[in-house]
Amino acid sequence: MSLVSQLVGSARALTARSILSLPQPVIRRLAGAPVVIDGKTLDPEMQLLLRLQRLEGPAVETMPIRKGRANIVSGAKVVGGDLPIGAVTDRTIDGPAGPLTLRFYTPRGLTGDAPALVFYHGGAWIYGGLDSHDAVCRFLAEEAQVRVVAVDYRLAPEAPFPAGFEDAWAAWRWITEHAKGIGIDATRIAVGGDSAGGNFAALVAQHAAKDDGIKPAFQLLIYPATDFLDTSASRKTYTEGFYLTKAFMDLGEENYLLGDEDRADPRLSPLHQDVTGVAPAFLVTAGFDPLLDEGKAYADKLRAAGVPVEYVCEESLIHSFANMVGVGTSAPRAMRRVAAALQRGLS
Repeated sequence: MSLVSQLVGSARALTARSILSLPQPVIRRLAGAPVVIDGKTLDPEMQLLLRLQRLEGPAVETMPIRKGRANIVSGAKVVGGDLPIGAVTDRTIDGPAGPLTLRFYTPRGLTGDAPALVFYHGGAWIYGGLDSHDAVCRFLAEEAQVRVVAVDYRLAPEAPFPAGFEDAWAAWRWITEHAKGIGIDATRIAVGGDSAGGNFAALVAQHAAKDDGIKPAFQLLIYPATDFLDTSASRKTYTEGFYLTKAFMDLGEENYLLGDEDRADPRLSPLHQDVTGVAPAFLVTAGFDPLLDEGKAYADKLRAAGVPVEYVCEESLIHSFANMVGVGTSAPRAMRRVAAALQRGLS
C-alpha cells in the first residue's frame, strides 16, 4: 500500500469515527429526514454512514471484483477499528483443493480448553476474507470470552460452488477432530457467520446433524442468506440504498453459481433442507436488509422443527452492522447482544 493510500484510509477512518462520536441530535440533523419503511425508522447513524458511503464514489459492485475486494477490506477497517485482543495467530491446514488458512483469536485472560466459535465471513461468496472480518472476530472473542476460529474459504469466480462450502465443511471437521490439541473444548463449539457466511454456518450445522463426527453445540447466524430458490418481499423492498443492493447480490450469485445447479441442493439453500436435530440457534436480522425475510423464515423453520431458537430483528439497522463495531453506538450495542447470546449458548 502506498503512503498516499495509507493517508487516505486514515482520513476515512478519522472522519467516520469523528462524525459518529458527535451528540445524537447533531447526528440526526446530519443524517437528514427520517427514513421510514413498513413502520420501521432507519437508525440515524446507519443513515449517516450511508450518506458518507455515497459521497466516497462508485459502489463496490460496479468495480472489477479484485478492486472491490480491496475496497471492502479498507472499508471494514474504517468501521471496525483496531480492537484489542489477547492473541491472533494463523495456521494452514490441508483443504479440499490445497492449503486452507484458519485464523485463531484468543481473548485476553482465556487459558486452557475453552469454548469456541468457528466463524465464516460474509461477502456474497466473492468478497471478504480474514482481514475484512478481523474486527468482528476480535469483538466476539473478547465480548463472549470464547476462542474464535475464522475460516479463509475459497471465493468465486476463481472457485465457484461448491468450493466455498467444501472448505467450510473441511474446516469444521479439522477443528473438531483436533479440538483438544488447539485449546478448544470439543463439547462447546459453535458454528456461525454473517450473510454468505451465515449460509455456510447453517449448512454446516445441517450436515453435522447427519454426520458421525462432533456436532455444533450452538449456531450464531447473523443475517444469513438462506434461500436461492425464491425471492422474498424484503429482497424487493430493499433493492438499493441500504448498502446490500440487488446488484451486489446478483453479482455474487452470477459468479458463485455457474447456472445449471439445483438450487435446492443441500449445499446451497438451508431454508429448503431438513433441520431435524440441528443445534440450538441465535438468529439476528436487520430491519433494512434484503435478507430480512429469509432470515426470519429460517428461524421460523427451526422453531417449527422443535429446534431451540432465539430470533431478534434489529429493526433500525442495515446489512453489515456486524462489521461496524468500531464506530458509533448502535451497531456495537447490537453486537454486544449477539456476543451475549453466543456466551449463553456455550455456557
